[in-house]
Amino acid sequence: MNAKTIANGILRAVAIIVGVVLLGWFFYKIQSVLAYLAIAAVLALLGRPIVLFLRRRLKFPNTLAVVVTMVFMLCIFLGILALFIPLIAEQSKNLSLLDIEALKGDLNTLYLQTLDYFGASTGSFNNLLDESQIEENVLKGLDLGFIPNFLNSFVNALSNFSIGLFSVLFISFFFLKDSKLLQNGILTFVPDNKESNLVKSIDKINNLLSRYFAGILLQLFILFVIYTIALLIVGVENAIVIAFLCALFNIIPYIGPIIGGVTMITLTMTSFLDADFSTVILPKAMYVLIGLTIGQLIDNFFSQPFIFSKSVKSHPLEIFLIIIIAGLLFGIVGMVVAVPGYTAIKVILKEFLADYSFVKKLTKNL
Repeated sequence: MNAKTIANGILRAVAIIVGVVLLGWFFYKIQSVLAYLAIAAVLALLGRPIVLFLRRRLKFPNTLAVVVTMVFMLCIFLGILALFIPLIAEQSKNLSLLDIEALKGDLNTLYLQTLDYFGASTGSFNNLLDESQIEENVLKGLDLGFIPNFLNSFVNALSNFSIGLFSVLFISFFFLKDSKLLQNGILTFVPDNKESNLVKSIDKINNLLSRYFAGILLQLFILFVIYTIALLIVGVENAIVIAFLCALFNIIPYIGPIIGGVTMITLTMTSFLDADFSTVILPKAMYVLIGLTIGQLIDNFFSQPFIFSKSVKSHPLEIFLIIIIAGLLFGIVGMVVAVPGYTAIKVILKEFLADYSFVKKLTKNL
């Protein structure tokens, strides 16, 4: 091996490293565009069954079917947004004039009532802490001044929302109108002898993920109904909005239900601060907890097994391990995209590496 060969190898390696770095920098700069593409792809997968239904059953032309589907999905989105706009507007008005000390006092009152109730039954809290110590412990390090600042940042971000919404709708329209658009773009980078395998993979991924996302929507709807009923029974204000928000947390596997449950119980208890703790606040919180438990039992034993077995065709233990690994590697975002990403990988492995025994066992249900 002469010096020229070594020099060429070094230059080639440096060129590859520089190319990878530039490609990573490019993707970083267009991350918002990639996010628009990802959201549009998910919307296209969700809208695909509706488009097929309109075309095949009702004999709609392709463009009309896509337009009707987009209008339908946009109406659903605006309807959901309409639930939150009055609440956000009211809270924005309140937060702009927020008395931080008053909010601290409300939180402290709830904490004191909780300790008084349980301390009266155990006799331990009153001996260990007096009221001044409790207040100091609760409010120590509690700086709520970030709330107005966060609201201002949120409003600024919301001002750019229209650009993102238009971009997503525009891209989604063409993804639905020309279902092969994304596929043709990917095929540009694939060798000719592998195109047929990739086409099969993409078609199968579209079918599986369309059913998966439809199943997720059904799962969230079931939880939303159960949570709404529970909150309406106890008389919580803005029950529909709170139920929707807490049900939406279930998109995050395992952690989401815990966050949603804590949020719902906290909002329930703070809705009745003026009432007696032992006779009003605690019983209402327990009723909401029962509703949460019923919702999670139905979700864990009926909704999730149905979604995983019928859509992504993976064993629940398999899904559990994939979600945990993705969460450790990429955090909450990894947990959210773990199942659809794993499903896509399994389909691709089956099409391109079907001769390997490991792949055969892993993808035998696909």
